[in-house]
Amino acid sequence: MHYDFKGKVALVTGAGSGIGKAMAAAFSDAGAALVVSDINAGSGAATASEIGDSGGNAVFVQTDVSDQDQVDTLIKTCTDTYGRLDFACNNAGVLHAGTETAQIAPEDWDHLMSVNLRGVWSCMRREIPVMLEQELGAIVNTASVAGLVGVPGAACYAATKWGVVGLTKSAALDYAGQGLRINAVCPGVADTPMIQGTPVEAAQAVQAIPMGRMARPVEIAAATLWLCSDQASYVNGHAMVVDGGYSVP
Repeated sequence: MHYDFKGKVALVTGAGSGIGKAMAAAFSDAGAALVVSDINAGSGAATASEIGDSGGNAVFVQTDVSDQDQVDTLIKTCTDTYGRLDFACNNAGVLHAGTETAQIAPEDWDHLMSVNLRGVWSCMRREIPVMLEQELGAIVNTASVAGLVGVPGAACYAATKWGVVGLTKSAALDYAGQGLRINAVCPGVADTPMIQGTPVEAAQAVQAIPMGRMARPVEIAAATLWLCSDQASYVNGHAMVVDGGYSVP
């Protein structure tokens, strides 16, 4: 499906690899100008460079979304560069799995919460006022199928993603009458560098997926673009599952 986002501006966090990189490329292919961010300067800058080499328009801002000052700089760069913000994909996240609940280290708990949940809220906190001034905007937060069902060995990660779903739904109600739509995408196991770093867990997860394979990042990006498009103009507060049927049984 082709979207015409010419004249629009999209922000994607965690755009250095995986799902975020696919999101950024998809928005650019649809004609949007991009602000891409990642905590990894090398991979994030590479994403922006690849978009530019393909004829698109992208700027990179290195950002740790758990740091509010860095988030403030990110959103200010967006408005200073383009003067507006139409789409925001709060995708940056970290994974910690394979640990039973009582064995989770407090520092690991705090780190995941600060990035996966507080980071999404910190970005929304700055994105929403820009969009309210425009009386127009769409936000898509990256949650997870782990934000909808229990996942053994991933209590902390799941807690952050259930939090993202709740945050998304509540924020959607806060601004539903003011021109904003706020939704979430809930990927299942996706073939990304993050999951490739945990091959045992990935192999086990694939066995539980009815479609018998991991998601391709472009498939998550496609769902995200639809949620941002006018074709989803009456979709608000929705957690869209893209998991190959994992959460159905």
